[in-house]
Amino acid sequence: MAFSSVGIFLRGLLMGAADIVPGVSGGTVAFITGIYDELLASIRAVDLEFLARLSRLDVVGAWQHINGKFLLALLLGIATSIFSLAQLVSWILDYHPVPLWAFFFGLILASALVLLREVDRWSAPNGFFLLLAGAVAVCIALSPVMSLEVGLAGVFFAGFVAVCAMILPGISGSFILVLLGMYSTTLVALKSLDLVFILVFVVGAGCGLLCFSRLLHWLLQRFHQRTMAVLTGFLFGSLVVVWPWKRVLEWVEGSHGQLKPAQQFPVSPLDYQVYTGQDPQIWFCLSLMIAGFAIVWVIHAYWRQD
Repeated sequence: MAFSSVGIFLRGLLMGAADIVPGVSGGTVAFITGIYDELLASIRAVDLEFLARLSRLDVVGAWQHINGKFLLALLLGIATSIFSLAQLVSWILDYHPVPLWAFFFGLILASALVLLREVDRWSAPNGFFLLLAGAVAVCIALSPVMSLEVGLAGVFFAGFVAVCAMILPGISGSFILVLLGMYSTTLVALKSLDLVFILVFVVGAGCGLLCFSRLLHWLLQRFHQRTMAVLTGFLFGSLVVVWPWKRVLEWVEGSHGQLKPAQQFPVSPLDYQVYTGQDPQIWFCLSLMIAGFAIVWVIHAYWRQD
């Protein structure tokens, strides 16, 4: 299927916006907008033949081999979104987290239902893998945050692991960074344009992307239905991550001495009010959930016909 450069750029904007929010996956956006297969194929094209063409200075051939026009438009959209929205998302997470999480809960729920429709042959094993993946995602969501050392090796590792999640529908790369204790650090580096940090992170992400895209392609080719069931289970399980009302069970000290949540547990809106003394904004949050849900279905319906 051929996509216009503008359409690919706009998809990149949405993927970038998704990737900077814990619990939301850029891979999910790629899937619901119909470019997921082409994205994996383009990434996998960075292979020995690509390097051979470059060694022969066949730049045009190498560019065509990796579908360079597609990747360039998509990466420009992702980068534009990440660098323009990082500061805004960071501010909203600090001052208005509950409404923001409510909006993303609606996005994730609709995305999970979109993926659920992709499993067209349900069986006991497929159902088992869906439930197992959902349980694993919930366990990860309720796990305490790690404290990864912020050296260059740690930055490389964070990029390597996070990008594997970013291209998976249902697993958020940003949430992996949260679990590693690297999310705030990465946002600060993006806002301050820490070029060394960004370069090492990008190199790690590139290595992870080249390795994991091949594994994912193999799984989708050999075990498509079960792989889709697993991805759908992860997406449903990740709803725990973006549930708006949470009780903090454990705190850690941030890099500037401020306290940050290390482990949180979802609670009802009324319990949230009891534990925090803050207004749960139930009706406003429900409205945002519905809005997020509707946006995903509109995007899916429109761009699947592109």
